Amino acid sequence: MSTTRPNGSLYTKTEGKTAIVEFGHPAGNSFPLELLERLEKEFDTLSENEDIRVIVLKSEGEKAFCAGASFDELLAVSDAEAGKKFFGGFAGVINAMRRCKKLIVGRVHGKVVGGGVGLAAACDYVLAAEAAAIKLSELSIGIGPFVIAPAVVRKMGNAALAELTLAPDQWKNAYWAKEKGLYARVFDRVSELDKEVALFAEKLSSYNPQALLEMKKILWEGTDQWDALLNSRAEISGRLVLSEFTQQALVKFKK
Repeated sequence: MSTTRPNGSLYTKTEGKTAIVEFGHPAGNSFPLELLERLEKEFDTLSENEDIRVIVLKSEGEKAFCAGASFDELLAVSDAEAGKKFFGGFAGVINAMRRCKKLIVGRVHGKVVGGGVGLAAACDYVLAAEAAAIKLSELSIGIGPFVIAPAVVRKMGNAALAELTLAPDQWKNAYWAKEKGLYARVFDRVSELDKEVALFAEKLSSYNPQALLEMKKILWEGTDQWDALLNSRAEISGRLVLSEFTQQALVKFKK
């Protein structure tokens, strides 16, 4: 079942040395700021938990993995500072995933839009279902994927970022995402995905924890400046979301 809570839900359960973090929101597993802040704190907490070696990130339901930012909260932004704070929520989550001492495995079962693509890109390894098509729709509402762009480029490269961003109305299927490096493997059915996620996480958690930590550091080399970088990108998005173009586009999308 999917949550009906207006601010979303976040649950963590432990299986052996694996922590399974599941987020949800009634609007396509989209993110209001409160849920982003909770997810950031959860990654920070699990990072320091010595009983955990691997984190699996997943979302609720059987439809979308993540629809990105909450449209309701985007429409509610009243000034640039509030806009920066909202988009800073995505910056906070991506940076928490970056600095987390545990390897993060993404379980992506359905469509991924906007900030959700950034979330997947910030995972260290992603297993996906065939239904997990992706789209960066930001330009169509007058903003851009500025905050998540560094994570997307790190995984997929500039060419893939351009292909996604400059055609904001086009979906790219899961096999395209795999070819570009976002997904490690794609499965025909969600049941197969779940089975492999469990097996992979169990195997990964059996390895030397010091080796896992050192590998995490290597995977994220060269990103120490991301705290400042992503916050500066959040400022751009926070300013643009106030534009007349974006406000009108958001109203149309909600209809």
